Formats: sequence, structure tokens, C-alpha cells
Amino acid sequence: MGSEKPIQRWAAFARDTNETKIQIAMNLDGGEFPPDTDSRLTAAVSEGHASQSSKSQTISVNTGIGFLDHMLHALAKHAGWSLALACKGDLHIDDHHTAEDCCLALGYAFATALGSAAGLARFGSAYAPLDEALSRAVVDLSNRPFAVVELGLRREKVGDLSCEMLPHCLHSFAQAARLTLHVDCLRGQNDHHRAESAFKALAVALRAATARIPGKEGEVPSTKGTLSV
Repeated sequence: MGSEKPIQRWAAFARDTNETKIQIAMNLDGGEFPPDTDSRLTAAVSEGHASQSSKSQTISVNTGIGFLDHMLHALAKHAGWSLALACKGDLHIDDHHTAEDCCLALGYAFATALGSAAGLARFGSAYAPLDEALSRAVVDLSNRPFAVVELGLRREKVGDLSCEMLPHCLHSFAQAARLTLHVDCLRGQNDHHRAESAFKALAVALRAATARIPGKEGEVPSTKGTLSV
């Protein structure tokens, strides 16, 4: 029997508003980007502090906010994605629109690339430490957007990113990705460590939830028989 290649789980698009101009390309399984990826993204892959290329993944994130780049880089790396994201936002106002819109775009790209949850694990959970910090993330590809995020951050900012925007970013991602997520930092003294461990835990949980289950091809992981309504 011949084996069929799995469907590519990827997406690429631009999201332009009066507040932000975003280009994004994603492949949930790593590897190459979609053929319709904006040429500006592929040209910038080797540039910037949040860029990394290996035989299995290509990552390039440039939001204009260094710590957000760092978090999205970590998320993509440990989720196993290839991700290219570039944003020009109204940072002369503050970081809100840029951080929120980047995470909305990321969530929409995730949902588009994922398509149906048929044949997938659906649920994922993970713990991730970073030195003294420890975080837990639990994910459900439910098609019911909901997020509970408790990071316990104490500082006003980490780098140029307002700490209040970190949970808001995860809420925005969950909303656009149409998934349920619970992310908690269980302990930690350093806010950089607390945030990074949370994003890494989420990455590993997403990787588990989106895993294809051999023998379950085409089966919807729900007693309702559907996750689309």
C-alpha cells in the first residue's frame, strides 16, 4: 500500500490596519513555508536577534518589541513550528496594539494552518522550568476560545514590553486560535524567567495537542462528533 503525504499544516497572510502592518507565515510541523509567503518575510529570515534556522525549523520574529520577539521565538521553537512574523506598529503610542495584533495574527495563522482537529490528540499539557521558575500549560483544541492566565508578574515592564501585555497576548492568541488554554506560573522570583517558562510550557502543550494520532485519521476527538460548531 502506498503511503499518502500528510496535508501541509501551514498558513501565510498579511494583516493591515491603521495601527499595525503584519506579515506572517507559519508551518505547524516545521520545514518550509507556504508558497504564497510574503517575500519580505523570507528575505528577513537571517536578520534580527529572534531568528534561527535549522534543518527542521525556520524562525524569524521582528515585532519591534524585543521581549515579545523573544517570547514568540521560544513559543515557535518548542512547539516545533516554522514561523516568520514581521510587524510595523504604532509604538510611538505604546506597546498595546503591536503586542495584541501580533498575537491575534499568530492565533489566526494557527487556526488556519490547523484546520480540522480530526485525527489529532486535541488535549495537551506540559510543565516547563527556567531556573527557579516553573510554569504549567493545559490546552484544548476546543473551538471554544477561553483563556485563564496567571503569571504573577511583579514588574511594570520586561524590556520594552509591559507586563500587563503578557497575559493579554495569551488571551488574544487563544481568542484567534479558537482554543481553550490555562497557563499558570507556579513559582519563580524573576519575571523574565516566569514569563519565558510560561511560553515554553504553552509551546510543549500545543505540540502535544496538535500531534497526529496514528490509527485515528479522520476521527473527531469529541463525544459530540464535531468540534466545528
